Amino acid sequence: MADPFSKDQMAQLILAKLRRNFGRTAEQATKAHMFQACALVVRDIMSTNNIASEKLVQLGQQRQVHYLSMEFLMGRSLEKNAFNLGVLQPMKEAIKFLGFDPGEIFEAEPDAGLGNGGLGRLAACYLEAMTTLEIPATGYSICYELGIFKQKIVDGQQVELADNWLDLGDAWLITRTDETEEVKFGGRIIDHWEGNINHPEHVEYTSVLAVPRDMPVAGYNTDHTNVLRLWDAKSPTPVDMSLYSSGDYLKAVEQQAMAEVIAKVLYPDDNHYEGKSLRLRQQYFFVSATVQSIMRKHRAQYGTLRNFHEKHVIQINDTHPTLAIPEMMRILLDEEGYEWDEAWSIVTKTVAYTNHTVLAEALERWPQQLFESLLPRIWNIVCEIAHRYQLELERHFGQGDGRVARMAIIWDNEVRMANLCICACYAVNGVSALHSEILKHDVFADAYRLEPSKFKNVTNGIDHRRWLSEINPELDKLIRDCTDGSDDYLIHAYKLKELEKHADDAAVLERLGQIKRDNKLRFADYIKAESGILLNTDALFDVQVKRLHEYKRQLLNVLHIIYLYQHMKEDPHFDFQPRTFLFGAKAAPGYYVAKRIIRLINSVANMVANDPACKDRLQVAFLENYRVSLAEKLMPASELSEQISTAGKEASGTGNMKFMMNGALTIGTLDGANVEMHEQVGDDNIFIFGLTAQEVSDLKAKGYHAYDYYMNNPDLKWIMKFLNDGFPDGESYGDLTRRLISGDGCPADEYLLLADFESYKAAHERVGKVYRDPKRWNKMSLINIARSGIFAADRSICDYAETIWDVPHRA
Repeated sequence: MADPFSKDQMAQLILAKLRRNFGRTAEQATKAHMFQACALVVRDIMSTNNIASEKLVQLGQQRQVHYLSMEFLMGRSLEKNAFNLGVLQPMKEAIKFLGFDPGEIFEAEPDAGLGNGGLGRLAACYLEAMTTLEIPATGYSICYELGIFKQKIVDGQQVELADNWLDLGDAWLITRTDETEEVKFGGRIIDHWEGNINHPEHVEYTSVLAVPRDMPVAGYNTDHTNVLRLWDAKSPTPVDMSLYSSGDYLKAVEQQAMAEVIAKVLYPDDNHYEGKSLRLRQQYFFVSATVQSIMRKHRAQYGTLRNFHEKHVIQINDTHPTLAIPEMMRILLDEEGYEWDEAWSIVTKTVAYTNHTVLAEALERWPQQLFESLLPRIWNIVCEIAHRYQLELERHFGQGDGRVARMAIIWDNEVRMANLCICACYAVNGVSALHSEILKHDVFADAYRLEPSKFKNVTNGIDHRRWLSEINPELDKLIRDCTDGSDDYLIHAYKLKELEKHADDAAVLERLGQIKRDNKLRFADYIKAESGILLNTDALFDVQVKRLHEYKRQLLNVLHIIYLYQHMKEDPHFDFQPRTFLFGAKAAPGYYVAKRIIRLINSVANMVANDPACKDRLQVAFLENYRVSLAEKLMPASELSEQISTAGKEASGTGNMKFMMNGALTIGTLDGANVEMHEQVGDDNIFIFGLTAQEVSDLKAKGYHAYDYYMNNPDLKWIMKFLNDGFPDGESYGDLTRRLISGDGCPADEYLLLADFESYKAAHERVGKVYRDPKRWNKMSLINIARSGIFAADRSICDYAETIWDVPHRA
């Protein structure tokens, strides 16, 4: 690491940025100016380090990792990067010296909302971990102008607002126009044959320019610096001034608008043809630019692509970047003139695939007509891959075998991206032990039987430097005091285990409880200032924050809250531990049921808030616009973590790990990484309920009858009637009850809420009993923190480096 800066040195650097970039003195600067100046100072440090890092990689001819993901949910970067670089303290002192509040400056930074949830946040954690472990790596995505939407709750309903994070977030980005790549869409292919060799010509296409905007990423306690490359979309065609001059303004800028819409917004709604087309354009745009860039640089250094696989690994994060496979083939075949077998050998030794879901609808399938018209050359190559793969499958399984149809890349007028990954990638991994087993024995069972050695597991992990040390400084201090007094655990997360030596130390447990209390009070102050909601900090903070999806079962949580409310109203002496239920979630704009569940949560929240009988006993709050910066305030204050997805549906989860590291206890099913968390802490330190993945499978196989659970459970009948009858705000939810009991056009209670309700209710009763014993609760909390080190992203990245990527890393 470089020598640290003093307060005075840092102040001079910030003042220089204010003068040169904004024409301001410290007295004239706004908070926005101050944030941008600080960001530019930190960016300069990282850029200098990155130049040195890239030079070392090039001189050493090291193997590089390229992490392709449609999402990188970076959140805020100023405090994080300054912390990793070791300049956070002098920066805080310099900001204060210049007349500003450091906390307000950090709060001025917008979240870089370049992701939708866990997938994007995981990618951000992994990029930081790769940098800390000094692995030469680059992340790649799109420079979404608007990113994930801002959520506004109006009359209890979600409204989506544009989130232009680039207004201030632009300070982190370094535009490299000299590395612009051209991406081609549409048109047609003319084949030119010379004997058995084809020289395809792409004509009548539309070009879009991919302009790289690089965001440096700092590692902790190292000068090594990596980059997140975000591709911006521009038109190569200038504005048609003749049309503009004649008054046809819209036509004059049409070409630019069609190009730039690619990078306008994260995940357009694809419930219609135009949305599907734009999403496919986004995916090809970013992988084509990425692959062209990587191969161009490699060829410039080595003079050939024949050793490409020896120097690079391309990690496909879910199916979104799958088109990297045929794009590599296009370059090797069309631009380099390689024979098919040689090109295929290079590709299949370079690309690896991480699956993040078992949901069939998330395993992307593209309509053949759309794919063929939008990407004609890529379509030709995919057809050839599919044909060769199908012949291989038929040789192995026999013609007419159902397994061939299930594994086919092109079938029934669809292009199946997951099957293309399975065919071409040298490694396929799940993201938790349970998830990987489901992939092997269910989702990709046929492929696993064909090539079992290809399948791996790498359980997800989180950036514990951010999600523990930075966001929970009091807990960080306690950990240091109870271990060796150093910050070694920030590099070696397994050292958290030393905390467990104090599991029976009354003073430590009392201090841990006070830390949680302080964090609850701070969070309550923040929410009061933001929304005017007064949280009951004497109640148990029971938290469920994650993307709103039916399988994550926020609705099960709500059913239980209604149960508590009804019993409390019926019996004023009904004994339960006072609860403050906190929800945070965004629903996809086109996901009607998810939006209805948000509306229901707000109906319940309003009803409870306006009922004097609930005062100091029951509270429900929906936290508007859930995002990384809000999570950073909430996680340290949370006491109970709701991880209640239907067993077998959640690939891993990472929120569960963040809660665990901050001392919240988990109430959850044996799903995703909950299984491994349970293995770490044992039955006594987690609240497990519900059917297992195997029991879910067995129940559905023999026929699940939600109506029987409804008829045989008086509490459920009561709750459903309550939903049907409606709330004081005038809303009733018969549509949701029908969806649970009879299906209403879909399988009834597809995610088995009614089957798990009684077990869930009983688990909550156990939670209440334990919470009444603070010493026992705090001991369980301490054990969870102490055993959470295995869920650090550093461990995950070491697993990737050693079992999949074959790259060295910092010990």
